[in-house]
Amino acid sequence: MTAAGRYRLNVLNSSRRGFFLQIGAVPLLAIAQEQDRLLRRAWTAKWISAPGAPPNDYGVYHFRRTIDLSAKPERFVVHASGDNRYQLFVNGRRAAWGPARGDLFHWRYETVDVAPYLSAGKNVFAALVWNFGELAPEAQITLQTGFLLEGDTEAERAAGTGTNWKCMRSRAYSPIEFTSAQMRGYFVAGPGDRVVAAAHPWGWEARDFDDSSWPAAAVVSIAAGREASDPHTRWMLVPRTIPSMEERPERLQKVRRVTGVPQPQAFPAQLEPLRVPAATHAVLLLDQTYLTTAFPEVTVSGGKDAVVKLRYAEALFQPATPGSRGMEKGNRDQVEGKLLIGNHDEFVADGGARRTFRPLWWRTYRYLELDIETRQEPLTIEDLRATYVGFPFQRRARFDAAAPDLNRILDVGWRTARLCAHETYMDCPYYEQLQYVGDTRVQCLVSLFNSGDGRVMRNAIDLINDSRQSDGCTMSRYPTRLEQYIPGFSLWWIGMVHDYWWYVDDPEFVRRMLPGVRAVLSFFEGYQQADGSLRQLPWWRYFDWVPSWPNGDAPQEPDGSSSLFDLLLMIGYRWAAQMEDLLGLHVLAEIYRQRYLQLHETVQKLYWDADKRMYADTPRKQQFSQHANTLAVMADVITGEPARDLMVRTLTAPGLAQTGLFFRFYVHVALAKVGEGDRYLDQLGDWRDMLGRGLTTFAEIVDRPNSPSRSDCHAWSASPNIEIFRTVLGVDSVAPGFRRLAVRPHLGKLTSASGSVPHPRGEVEVRIEPRGAGFEVTVTLPPGVTGDFLWKGTWRDLRAGVNRFPVAG
Repeated sequence: MTAAGRYRLNVLNSSRRGFFLQIGAVPLLAIAQEQDRLLRRAWTAKWISAPGAPPNDYGVYHFRRTIDLSAKPERFVVHASGDNRYQLFVNGRRAAWGPARGDLFHWRYETVDVAPYLSAGKNVFAALVWNFGELAPEAQITLQTGFLLEGDTEAERAAGTGTNWKCMRSRAYSPIEFTSAQMRGYFVAGPGDRVVAAAHPWGWEARDFDDSSWPAAAVVSIAAGREASDPHTRWMLVPRTIPSMEERPERLQKVRRVTGVPQPQAFPAQLEPLRVPAATHAVLLLDQTYLTTAFPEVTVSGGKDAVVKLRYAEALFQPATPGSRGMEKGNRDQVEGKLLIGNHDEFVADGGARRTFRPLWWRTYRYLELDIETRQEPLTIEDLRATYVGFPFQRRARFDAAAPDLNRILDVGWRTARLCAHETYMDCPYYEQLQYVGDTRVQCLVSLFNSGDGRVMRNAIDLINDSRQSDGCTMSRYPTRLEQYIPGFSLWWIGMVHDYWWYVDDPEFVRRMLPGVRAVLSFFEGYQQADGSLRQLPWWRYFDWVPSWPNGDAPQEPDGSSSLFDLLLMIGYRWAAQMEDLLGLHVLAEIYRQRYLQLHETVQKLYWDADKRMYADTPRKQQFSQHANTLAVMADVITGEPARDLMVRTLTAPGLAQTGLFFRFYVHVALAKVGEGDRYLDQLGDWRDMLGRGLTTFAEIVDRPNSPSRSDCHAWSASPNIEIFRTVLGVDSVAPGFRRLAVRPHLGKLTSASGSVPHPRGEVEVRIEPRGAGFEVTVTLPPGVTGDFLWKGTWRDLRAGVNRFPVAG
């Protein structure tokens, strides 16, 4: 097991300041108390860097500190952080890496017990620290190059950073820049690594390495917790609140294409050396067979001055043809005649034995191209392996309906969601790695319905809240170095807070978010007209990727009038009123309800088209969309049988702008809301088509002629992993904290279904089996949980434990 596996950071109890740690199975209350103190005081350790190093330029640095111990300790807890990133080694073994991403006002540190790596006598703490400079990922906020390590108690502070550490700036590393044009789409995930082995200090992290020529590290700042008095540091330290990432071994499975060397027999799926003769250019196209996020590692021997490139791609491209506007991806399983276009790393061998290259940051790929160009010596690829990395979700939900296509959709959706969840949620792991609110709301619900784990959801809500500006609006994505605002995403953030309140039993956290909810609504109030309708909003008015909507902007009149934003604001007012009623200020809840009612009347007056019997996108009623009518149903502007009729017509009515994969989620929510959940499984054609085209994760958009989806992995498209459980199996919360639930199955054409959904108190299990002319239903609820069962208009009370009863067919 890796160090990350041995060290598990669990939030056992949350308060305004701190949390309890659990290392192994033993809660360390003393550490929890020290975490609280760390927030409120200056640290004894100092932030350090290499002497004379440019603070903001690209650079990779090696740090070392030797300490002597009279005996192997039972406990040795340290707190570590770095800027941009760091890896901590103890006696040559990787013990931690981070920091979990945040901003300068909430700079994370990791806490780890390194006692398992220590021994009596000489011990070496070592750190690899890098700053990508101007090429840093857009999600990476930074101040300057720095590393920090603080011992938890007096005995452990011997390892603390200061001038007693040594440091060397690496001359082996240089960056490989990628542009969006090269990547065939907006790309801000950071540079590749070029490493010259001859300049690398091999074994630098080990105990027996000679660092006598290394200079002393330079102190660049004091260190202090975020709540310290007058801290005189811009890194305002807070503890990491999410666990370490999962790490597990992974091997590429197939060689799909090879030139320059004979076809390998077992490489790379098995450990089999690959020999490349001198003066040879060999290229191997390798197939993982599914998309992954991983640290690839290649180990080579010999081959002085040989250049080894690792190129990465989600899919291959067909070459452009005369008359085409671009490149197609086509079936993702097919490789014949296709090109690999993607980012890459480069390693220059020094002729030494068993040199291992591993990039500083993980890569995203299904296809990996190994490009080797030898000089005067042959090169041996001793091994090519990888370590998968991602948030440590455990899949707990189950579904079985004797429908293999649905299980495949769930499996691919879960992989999509996992690859888009690391230290934060991510819109896509290949191109951006940014946590956008619109994407993240869907991702949070996927996490809850499939794992019941709300830790990274809570982290996401907190981070977006931290992005708020003085006008009350949150950024569209966070963390980010480049500010970006999408006003509608601030309202979806309120939806995230409401979802957390509804499905996770953590009311104190939600109460802490209510000032942020109020601030967002205050921002929108500043743009409301006398009738409540919104005038022109600033910034990017993105709503969905619709081909007829330039840049994804919602249709609007010259004055900014748009039913989509008015309706979304209505929903935001209702979400806020519900939370204020139980957790906040009743007077505010009443104000929000009045504003909701005002907008209810205004929307009906401005946007309802009596001839088309639909809601228009703007008051001129010249454009119509599935979006506006879906939101009208979600906002209860239209209810009952008229709402059901509207949603059914919305599916097929001509002339409506169709939703992209992102907003399709809300169409499905509205269908279930009006009692048409039995139609849900018939709406999954685009997901079945993606599987038919060889995708192993779900894409950002549906491929169109000459316009393939940029990203093949976009977790907003994993929404079937919500609705197969919430709509088909029918399990949903009907009270805050999931304290009461409803089971309302919609089997469509299925003849049976069974499964389970995680719940804060255990599992909710549902089984529906044919019996005679009807069905036998078994619903098992966790202790202390009650609910209702609804089937074709018939209600039944559900109690904790096993409930079994017949229902009509």
